[in-house]
Amino acid sequence: MKYRLLTGNEAIASGAHNSGVKVVVGYPGTPSTEIIEHIRAERDSDIYAEWAPNEKVALEVAVGAALSGVRSMAAMKHVGVNVAADPLMTATYTGVRGGLVIVTADDPGMHSSQNEQDNRNYARFARVPMLEPSDSQECQDMMPQAFEISEKFDTPVFLRSTTRVSHSKSLVHPGESVPSDVAPGFDRNPQKLVMIPVHARGRHPQVQRRLQELRQFAEEAEDLNRIEWGSDQSVGIITGGIAYQYVREVCPEAAVLKLGLSYPLPLQMIGEFAAGVDELYVVEELDPFWEMEIRAAGFDVQGKERFPVVGELSPTLVRTGLQGTTDEPNSAPDSEEQLPVRPPILCPGCPHRGVFAVLSELGLVVKGDIGCYSLGVMPPLSAMDTLTCMGASMGQAMGMEKALGDRAPDSVAVIGDSTFMHSGMTALADIVYNNGHVTTIILDNDATAMTGHQAHPGSGLRARETGGRRVDFEQLVRGLGVQDVHRVDPYDLQQVKDAVQAALETDAASVIIAERPCVLLDRTPPEHHYSVGDDCTGCGLCLHLGCPALSYTDGGTVRIDPVLCTHCGLCAQACSFDAIERRSESQ
Repeated sequence: MKYRLLTGNEAIASGAHNSGVKVVVGYPGTPSTEIIEHIRAERDSDIYAEWAPNEKVALEVAVGAALSGVRSMAAMKHVGVNVAADPLMTATYTGVRGGLVIVTADDPGMHSSQNEQDNRNYARFARVPMLEPSDSQECQDMMPQAFEISEKFDTPVFLRSTTRVSHSKSLVHPGESVPSDVAPGFDRNPQKLVMIPVHARGRHPQVQRRLQELRQFAEEAEDLNRIEWGSDQSVGIITGGIAYQYVREVCPEAAVLKLGLSYPLPLQMIGEFAAGVDELYVVEELDPFWEMEIRAAGFDVQGKERFPVVGELSPTLVRTGLQGTTDEPNSAPDSEEQLPVRPPILCPGCPHRGVFAVLSELGLVVKGDIGCYSLGVMPPLSAMDTLTCMGASMGQAMGMEKALGDRAPDSVAVIGDSTFMHSGMTALADIVYNNGHVTTIILDNDATAMTGHQAHPGSGLRARETGGRRVDFEQLVRGLGVQDVHRVDPYDLQQVKDAVQAALETDAASVIIAERPCVLLDRTPPEHHYSVGDDCTGCGLCLHLGCPALSYTDGGTVRIDPVLCTHCGLCAQACSFDAIERRSESQ
């Protein structure tokens, strides 16, 4: 019996293989990205893997595959479910035929996210079941269970991971294949699948009846929900997910009700458990999701008055909460480990740096977006004023313009190439349609760089192979009605500055496309390098670029670290004294 050491994401991919999944679709977003990456990496697999332009499209592709009688999976991070919510809420009415699993990777602690929403709420909102693994073995084992539940109850099923589960490693037994019994093929049934109002009215009662059946299933699913009585029944703890591991570490003798099925809850089992313990606690990360349902069912339980509602849990926080009320249960906990400070910063040679340097110099209000270029907000560039969600930059710039009119400050919207494909096109269409004067800068670095250089329609690549047709951004924005379009090299500061100033003078919508591949993709050996000459005065103008390769010497002048320098030449352009010299590699 051979075990493997797998991350939760690797185990989810393994479980998808064991389930006989045929179609896997997603949009990259930490902590979910590696799920599809691991499936994509298996070249001999018969699974179709796709990076979709956004999560809504990803789920719609997966639903289409499921309605065709094959098992499919859509994978995304927690905020991606917000984008996918539109098809989700109706897919729960239509049902799925072939199994459909939606993997939501939540991010307590916001390690790489703009919020830490608790997506267990989506299960209740959509009235679909949710499974929640607590380690890599359960990540693998729950995938076939999720597909079986999906097909048995004709419903989408959530599998919820969190950052700690997705990225932690534990031993996993390979498991066995659990294929589907559903025959591939599409069965025409307009009353069930065409959700015009008259049909939807008939489906809603079916959804409610299914929910009642799922509640009974939750009582009987002992492989998902189980009571571990332990030797000490003075305290009973209801928990699940990664919090289960913390509880077991802190209270190995306590009575525990482990919930592998996050929703719906087994209230009869909870009643049996509550009757067997003296005090009842709920230990869960983020929202008091289980606590509220258990209280509503009439059980006396302690929860968020002892455990924080903000941030990740930890063994220390669980121990402290069980021992007594925390001082500030609703505030984010301090890190237990004092780690070295590593401030986030754009990579040396990043093509976005030149754009943000110009925007900072011009003092513009910058509406930002989601991507590695979000780091343009960090000093010394300090060139971003808002950031909300994918695609929001242009809409917010439009809102400022319409709200303030002539009093609006000079502003631009910045958005990455992948983010523009994800949800920027409709915002640009709105600007053109409603006579907006917004200047949009598309930072085209040829990849979804922040999550590991995944492909998108503007990159000309596909998830498994080359050969995808590449979207031409200039043709696209012109097709949307933008007439003032500039293409610039972000390594040419004057060219970027001239384009921005010209665009701001345009009495209509304008778009600047800054084109350079991510520096981590461009491996072309440089033909030259840069060095600091004797004319350096130490004025620090070049340091305003925020490039990690630049620093002061003990003598007060600037030095260039040859290991970090990518020879982009921005520092030489920023120097007012021509003290940074370009030399050929032979010099």
